[in-house]
Amino acid sequence: MGRHTILTALIPVLLAGAAAAQSREEKVRNDRKKVEAGGFWLYNDVPRAFAQARASGKPIVAVLRCLPCEECVKLDDQIIDADPRIRRLLEEFVRVRIVSTNGLDLSLFQFDTDQSFAVFLLNADGAIYGRFGTRSHRTEWADDVSVEGLAKALTGALALHKAYPDNQGDLAGKRGPAPAFATPETFPSFKGQYRSVLDYEGPVVKSCIHCHQIGDAMRDLAFSRKEPLPEDLLFPYPHPKIIGLILDPRERATVLRVEPGSDAERAGFRPGDAIRKLAGQPLLSIADVQWVLHGAAADGAEIKAEVLRDGQPVSLVLRLPQGWRQRGDLSWRASTWGLRQRALGGMLLADLPDEERRRLGLSAGSTALRVEHVGQYPPHNLALRAGVRKGDVLVAYNDRNDLLRETDVIAHALRTNAPGRKVTLTVLRDGKRHSFDFIFPG
Repeated sequence: MGRHTILTALIPVLLAGAAAAQSREEKVRNDRKKVEAGGFWLYNDVPRAFAQARASGKPIVAVLRCLPCEECVKLDDQIIDADPRIRRLLEEFVRVRIVSTNGLDLSLFQFDTDQSFAVFLLNADGAIYGRFGTRSHRTEWADDVSVEGLAKALTGALALHKAYPDNQGDLAGKRGPAPAFATPETFPSFKGQYRSVLDYEGPVVKSCIHCHQIGDAMRDLAFSRKEPLPEDLLFPYPHPKIIGLILDPRERATVLRVEPGSDAERAGFRPGDAIRKLAGQPLLSIADVQWVLHGAAADGAEIKAEVLRDGQPVSLVLRLPQGWRQRGDLSWRASTWGLRQRALGGMLLADLPDEERRRLGLSAGSTALRVEHVGQYPPHNLALRAGVRKGDVLVAYNDRNDLLRETDVIAHALRTNAPGRKVTLTVLRDGKRHSFDFIFPG
């Protein structure tokens, strides 16, 4: 099946037919019945998983899987169970499936909330052995995850569990800082709307707090306090590729290639290097690398790495310059829709092909982003009300005409605008330039 076995390649086969015809309500309810009847997974019961782990001495595998989000690409645990390698490994764990974030302990479960599938590998005392699950595209996972990579992450977690608690100090950095709110439903933007459990007696889908909503709530909190949006909220969980480190999804954290002139190349990484530790933390997957990068300072950082090269240990230092996070891509993230509403007045922007850029006389280093969609309804219709149309080409945002990606425009807008400020959009339409204004929302 191509370069390696990708979990998502099997989804259409396993989920075709009757499941596709189910409503979201039916899918959620039927999923619960099936999983509970199968008895292999605990269903949405994290406290019970920890109790069983304490009693059995086994580690925990907790899979956060956004079930109702059919538009999201998911790594379905039905596929995981179907692979004999994974099944045998999972039997060594207490297994819990989490299908909503209602009541989720945010001091423990900190992850990229724009994912619809994330795995935590844990000790019964709350120590985190590692994370699995990486996403850098809306629909394609081939460069991020594989069955082989998951099997190696599970195997690595079992080894760390066997060595525990002697390795407890190495694992300390895998727990994050205290969250602003203990559980999602206690965020101000959610209070009174959601409970700590799903409502199976009523409309269960509407009662669910989706993963990406946690990130939305964090950003809304910063906006409500009139604070600049921190870089770790705007560019969360940086993918290693933005520093030139291309990792093999079939391995735990092994370098596939290094981009020329990148931070990774300057640090001395080479293809084939098996990264054993980063910032002192043992690594089980690409997601563990992202966790370390997520915690690194946006204004520059030095991160120590320990790699195994040709059987020999090698120490490296990764130096990240100021602004390194801003190389990340926001366009694939579900949470970016809220940022588009605020920063772009509800526009969705796409890169203009080089050929069309040349035809329009736009230089390679200038802004040239086609308006693929413009919101029709409040509060996402500020650009539409100003006069922007689908098919326009954005060539300047306020006084900037050197913002090359939609991501760059959004980041610039959020850093420089304040509520109530006039925003001027300059677009190219039918060969003529037009300027439209809207008021940056509060």
